[in-house]
Amino acid sequence: MSVFSGIPSNHFILVVCILCLGVLCGGQTEFGTAQMEKAEQAALYSAIQGFVGNWWNGSDLYPDPCGWTPIQGVSCDIFDGLWYVTDLSIGLVHDNSLECAPEVEFRPQLFELKHLKSLTFFNCFTSPRRHPVSFPSDNWEKLSGNLESLEFRSNPGLVGQVPTSFAFLTKLQSLVLLQNGLKGEIPENIGKLSNLRRLVLAGNWFTGKAPGSFGSLTELLILDLSRNSLSGPLPLAFGGLTSLLKLDLSYNQLQGKLPGEIGNLKNLTLLDLRSNRFCDGLSQSLQEMHSLEELVLSNNQFGGNLLSLDWRRLPNLVILDLSNVGLSGEIPESIVGLTKLRFLGLSNNNLTGNLSPKLASLPSVSTLYLNGNNLTGELKFPGDFYGKMGRRFGAWNNPNLCYPVSLMTTSHVPYGVNPCQEDITLADPNSMTKLGDPGNMNQNFHFVISLGFSSYDLDGLLWVFLVNTLVMVQLSNFPL
Repeated sequence: MSVFSGIPSNHFILVVCILCLGVLCGGQTEFGTAQMEKAEQAALYSAIQGFVGNWWNGSDLYPDPCGWTPIQGVSCDIFDGLWYVTDLSIGLVHDNSLECAPEVEFRPQLFELKHLKSLTFFNCFTSPRRHPVSFPSDNWEKLSGNLESLEFRSNPGLVGQVPTSFAFLTKLQSLVLLQNGLKGEIPENIGKLSNLRRLVLAGNWFTGKAPGSFGSLTELLILDLSRNSLSGPLPLAFGGLTSLLKLDLSYNQLQGKLPGEIGNLKNLTLLDLRSNRFCDGLSQSLQEMHSLEELVLSNNQFGGNLLSLDWRRLPNLVILDLSNVGLSGEIPESIVGLTKLRFLGLSNNNLTGNLSPKLASLPSVSTLYLNGNNLTGELKFPGDFYGKMGRRFGAWNNPNLCYPVSLMTTSHVPYGVNPCQEDITLADPNSMTKLGDPGNMNQNFHFVISLGFSSYDLDGLLWVFLVNTLVMVQLSNFPL
């Protein structure tokens, strides 16, 4: 049955007219009629050509870059009825992305893309020796009206310093300069970019101090200055980064005591300070950071002991790495309260005392490294614990730590740990008691047990062999 069968003829004609009118009008959409502004189009072609080479003829290859012949890595939007570029990505992000030429240049036309919101370069500047490239020092202010994201990733041929004119980009929310060849000091005026949510300057050659001005970036969520050569103390002003979720300062040369102000970072989920020169003990302010999930402080010179913190106040910890930080004293049982903990690293310290068997009861733990300490006594973890953990349980290089002899009958023993030595009591060499005397049989029996054998496990021949061996050993102690 036709969908129009119940409609009177005069109404049917009206419906058809309305539909036809809708098609005619709908075809004249803003997107269908919009063209790219000519100066914008020329600037785009020239800017891209500066990075991919003069062979690239954009007007022939992509006559309508925001329409029916789009360029991979280019996004557009309409302003006042015309197309303008809003996103430009150069480099092999995807298989058909624009690949940079060996020799590249920043052309002035790049800064004429006045509606640009995002600018990204990935693996574009690759030759620091043959074709090094530096940031242009001028013209960045021309992008200040709209640019929200500026990223340079994996560009070893991008050398020199960060231009102070980046401070004009006041609408920036993301500034990522990751794994490039940049050097020198980080400009203090980056701290004026008050809208920043993400600031990543990792994997470069930056020197000098971590800028205290960053403390005024109250909207910042991610700060990563790792893998540089920054030195000096951690700025007190970093305590003002109250919105921060992740702080990574690892693999630098930062030093001194952690400031108490770090405890103000209540929302922080990751704190990574590994491989620096921090000292003077673990700051008690760490236990104020209740949201912490990953605390990585390994390879520093903190010293002190684990008892200085109440670990139960960090209930969300998943990763705790305090390896090689000069800790001494015992491992507190309060760590057992970290029920979400999956990784615990306490290796290569000066920790002493016995290990609490409660550590094996951590419900989520999958890696536990205690190797390279001065722990003592007998390991009292369940046998299946070693089977579950394998070499992810590290207790080697603790000379006075051992596991029960009873575990030798199983296939699961802690790697690199020796079995405990049972006491062996031999007959007094000055005693003239004959070994064959009935009164001395109990002593023989206890000697056999001390070797780790049960009388229930021995057949007749083995029993005779062991007793005869015992006789020979003890006779050798009697003077002739």
